[in-house]
Amino acid sequence: MGCLLLLAGLLGACRSGPEQNVSLKKIVLAPQGQIELGVLRLPNGCLDAAPSEAKAPPPPLPLSGRLGLWVAEIDPLTLAPIRAVATNADSVFPLASTYKQAVLWALLKQFDAGTLQPTERFNVTRDNQSLGSYPFDGTSLKDLSVRMIQNSDNTATDILHRRVGLQKVQNVADELGLCHTRLILPTRDWWVAQSGLSQTFNSTTRWAAARGADREQLAVLIDADARKYRADYLQRKLNDYFDTRPNPDDDLRVHNLSTPYELGTLLASEFLRSGLSARAQQWQREVMGKGFGRSALKLQQRGKVAWFGGKGGNGWGILTYSGYIQTTDGRHLVYAFMQHGADQNYTMPNTRRAFAWINAGIDAVLGEQVGEKEAK
Repeated sequence: MGCLLLLAGLLGACRSGPEQNVSLKKIVLAPQGQIELGVLRLPNGCLDAAPSEAKAPPPPLPLSGRLGLWVAEIDPLTLAPIRAVATNADSVFPLASTYKQAVLWALLKQFDAGTLQPTERFNVTRDNQSLGSYPFDGTSLKDLSVRMIQNSDNTATDILHRRVGLQKVQNVADELGLCHTRLILPTRDWWVAQSGLSQTFNSTTRWAAARGADREQLAVLIDADARKYRADYLQRKLNDYFDTRPNPDDDLRVHNLSTPYELGTLLASEFLRSGLSARAQQWQREVMGKGFGRSALKLQQRGKVAWFGGKGGNGWGILTYSGYIQTTDGRHLVYAFMQHGADQNYTMPNTRRAFAWINAGIDAVLGEQVGEKEAK
């Protein structure tokens, strides 16, 4: 006998108050004892476009380039947005290091499956070293996961990504129907492709549209190309590319990608319905709690954050931040900020401006005006 479930969904929108919040409801029939995911999908299984959300408030501080934002309060039972504000929610952006949280989730699924152990140890070699700093030889898998999130260590990420398997990380998106999200390439792979060193990437026109087995096959070949080069040689070639012929369109061809709405959906699933064992969830929370963003949230400054997990990333003209917040009054929030083609080559100084916008979005979703509240 079926039961009626009231799901936060996408069939109606009502605006309330000066913040123009959105509240969305949908009724879905589900078999007894079964809860359906309360987000709409297309017949091909892909996540539908973002629901009719309120437009995000404008950035309080100027931000250049192409911008995207998704901030939503999430129903913890259905994972559907209860209220949301957005800008360019369905536009595709490069993720940079924000994608690394998907590597952790895929790794923890393999931990639960018994195919890897946190005590496994790895050395840094010519074959696996990526750009930037890197871990000591003999670092354990568990410590690599911490470095990947807390330090955004590219070599630690690539070691873990390859240990789990390229497609296993992509499966994090595919199993959620995130059809505009690409997570399959380790960090060195996309830089090798961008600098023109991948013969596979240079000789195919299929990569951008490739899906499933075709994309996996190409990714394996690009990865093999990437592992031929020393990290210092790659860095020189990449510097030459950015000094002489930088092209933001190339970012969309080579980087791992997502949309603000699809990344927000991944965050909701990652933290509220991960499918992980209690041990794996404890590992996940320990590591993701070290990610950047908590101290930049006004909710944290007001003492309203019970738990936080986050990850950011940056590249040439690229800046991304994402996070999950559980508030002290039991609400669940996700945010995804994306900047591409910024006027600044090095984008980390834009962090304060990015979080000013994220905080404004959170206030709009929660129906709070920070200035008025603090004045009272």
